[in-house]
Amino acid sequence: MRRPAVRHTRIAVSGAAVLGLALSATACGGGVSAGGGKQELNGQNVTVAGVWTGVEQQNFKKVLDAFSQKTGAKVSFTSTGDNVSTVIGSQVEGGNAPDVVMVPQVGVLQQFAKKGWLAPLSPAVSAAASQNYAKVWKDYGTVGKTYYGLYFKASHKSTVWYSPEAYSQAGVKPAKTYDEMLKSGRTLSDSGLPAFAVAGEAGWPLTDWFENIYLSQAGQDKYDKLAAHKIPWTDPSVVKALTALGKLFGDKNLVAGGGSGALRTDFPESVQQVFGPNPKAASVYEGDFVSALVTDELHKQVGKDAKFYPFPAVDGGKAPVVSGGDAAVVLKAGKNKKAAMELVKYLASPEAASVWAKAGGYISPNKKVPADAYHDEVTRNAAQSLTDAGNSVRFDMSDQAPAAFGGTQGAGEWKLLQDFLRDPSDPTATARKLEAAAAKAYGK
Repeated sequence: MRRPAVRHTRIAVSGAAVLGLALSATACGGGVSAGGGKQELNGQNVTVAGVWTGVEQQNFKKVLDAFSQKTGAKVSFTSTGDNVSTVIGSQVEGGNAPDVVMVPQVGVLQQFAKKGWLAPLSPAVSAAASQNYAKVWKDYGTVGKTYYGLYFKASHKSTVWYSPEAYSQAGVKPAKTYDEMLKSGRTLSDSGLPAFAVAGEAGWPLTDWFENIYLSQAGQDKYDKLAAHKIPWTDPSVVKALTALGKLFGDKNLVAGGGSGALRTDFPESVQQVFGPNPKAASVYEGDFVSALVTDELHKQVGKDAKFYPFPAVDGGKAPVVSGGDAAVVLKAGKNKKAAMELVKYLASPEAASVWAKAGGYISPNKKVPADAYHDEVTRNAAQSLTDAGNSVRFDMSDQAPAAFGGTQGAGEWKLLQDFLRDPSDPTATARKLEAAAAKAYGK
């Protein structure tokens, strides 16, 4: 599942101290320039909606403020909360739709496009995206052959976070393979600390575990087919991935509290179990956004008290790079499509991404963002790992599925993987249940 910020931030993540940004005098395009130059959008209003709350919302507003200073446009932001699809649908029907929506799931973007709500992005936006992003990011923003969504914010979902102190005491090092991770996990357990805290209270972290194993083990082509439900969840590759995942879920020495304890552990608690004052585990798997909790909630130093290593390769496959992200789309029902399109073009620029990168709690899929724009080395490394992966990045699979299957608490994939965490003894039966739920959600 995508990283939690309302569900995409179940926690309100905050960046480190905000560094000042001297706006570049480079033109955004169309004759608009910073620093008191020609401001073609002076006095125009742009409304933006997205899931972000708390510090994430504050940091995104810094980006919007930079656009305002650059263009003269006035930009307002409203949080939709978790249910972005329902909220935006009501606003479209009520005649008060925002101009731009930051869409947090591929499946929602596709839903909006199929309903006819989205305006195609302009040739200028398309050109900027082609120049600044790997092609895969344009592909995820495209429905049919039309480009609708510019990915502005990403998460790196293939990072395993660990306590250097716990690893040092047990004499283990970051793993290069999945089997090595399980083996070193047992060594950690023997030293008195279970290897992993697992957040099973909500199903989305469990989907992330599955997706990383499946991508590495089955490969990109199979991953794409399963994500689109072009192969069934009863495919042998799914059973094989569930079997590998069951080796971890079924070992009480590897999972803090065992399956039953993990099912009572939410995401923030799983991070606290590793980096809090009374450690109950040595590692926690989740995305780059773990660093925000470590820094801002637990007041530990990332890079010293908390480090990460890439999710290891499984059964001889390539190390996976799974991502999530938020895409800017322009609504047809918005009142200012010209200014909205200029905003999206600005979001495609390294300059816009650098504003949030300097504030913290953010990585961009934009490969032109300077490395020194990121305020700490750990975030810089995560961003570089994501952009270096190029077209091999794969978007979170559950975020590509209909919400009934891949994004609903107590239903579909979330619920079935929770059941599997509770009892991973029959991967084949779990695969059959997943296929039944997927077939219903996809209307097959």
